[in-house]
Amino acid sequence: MALNDRQIRPPSFSAMVGIVVGLAVLIFASASVVIVPAGERAVIFDNFRGVLPGVRGEGMTFVLPFVQKAIKYDIKTQTFNVGTSDAEQTSGGYNEPAIEARTADGQTVQVELSVRFQPHTDQLSKLHQEIGPSYVFKIIIPEIRSVVRTVIGLYNVMDVYSSKRIEIQKQMEVTLRKSFARYYIELNEVLIRNTRFSEEYQKAIEAKQVALQDAQRMQYVLQKEHQEKARKIVEAEGEAKSMEIRGRALAANPRLIQYEYVQKLAPGIKGVITDQKTIMNFSNLFESDTKGN
Repeated sequence: MALNDRQIRPPSFSAMVGIVVGLAVLIFASASVVIVPAGERAVIFDNFRGVLPGVRGEGMTFVLPFVQKAIKYDIKTQTFNVGTSDAEQTSGGYNEPAIEARTADGQTVQVELSVRFQPHTDQLSKLHQEIGPSYVFKIIIPEIRSVVRTVIGLYNVMDVYSSKRIEIQKQMEVTLRKSFARYYIELNEVLIRNTRFSEEYQKAIEAKQVALQDAQRMQYVLQKEHQEKARKIVEAEGEAKSMEIRGRALAANPRLIQYEYVQKLAPGIKGVITDQKTIMNFSNLFESDTKGN
C-alpha cells in the first residue's frame, strides 16, 4: 500500500505569531470597551494617575486595558426604608429596622420613614475618591440615624404623636439635605410613615382619649341641660307675662270671667243671651282690652 506523498505539516512560525497577535488584539479590544447601562455613570480609575476627572455617560466608552478601570454608579433615585415589613423588603431599595429615639420628655419612640436620594452626577469622581461605592453604608445609614434621633429629641412625645409631625418631617428633611450635600449626595424627599410608642405609653394615650371623649360627652349633656333650663326660663317668663296681661284684663272687665266659662262649655261662641232679652257679644272684648293695655 503506497503512502500519500502529501504529509500534514505543522503551521509555520509566522502563522503562529499571527494567531497570537490576533488573539491579543481581540482581547485588548474587548477589554478596552465598557458598556454603561441606562441610569448609570462610570468613573475611571487609572493605575498611574488615580481617579480621572469627569464622568462617562451611558452607552459604550473606552478605557486602556490593564491600566484603567471603569467603576459604575447608579444615579437613579434610590429609596432607603427604615422600618419595613417582609413584603416591603422584596420591592427593592435599602431596608433597615425602625430607628429608636427618645423624645425631649424621655419617652421612647420607634420611627419608620423613607428617604429618597441620588448621587450628584457631576461630582461622582469626588464621591468615588473620598467615599467609594459603599457610600450608602458609610454615609446614608449613619446620617439618617443621627438626624432622626437628634430631631426627635427636640420635641415632646405629644408633638411626635400628633400636632407637629409635619414640622418634624420638614426639620429632618432640611437637616439631612445639608448633611448629604457635604458628601455629594442629593436628598429628594423624607417621608415619616409611622411612629410607634412603648406599650405603656400607648395604653396611657388610649385612656386619655377615652377620658377626653367622656369629657366631651359630659360637656354636651351640660350644654343640653343649660339650653333646656334657658328654654324653661323663657317659657316661665312668657307664662308670667300672659298671667299679668290676663289679670289686668279681668280687673278692667269682670264679665270676662263669664265669657271664659262659656268658652269652656262651648268653644268658639261669640255671644250669649243672659236674661232672655240681652245678648252679650264677647268676640272682641279680650282683644280690645289687651290692645288697650
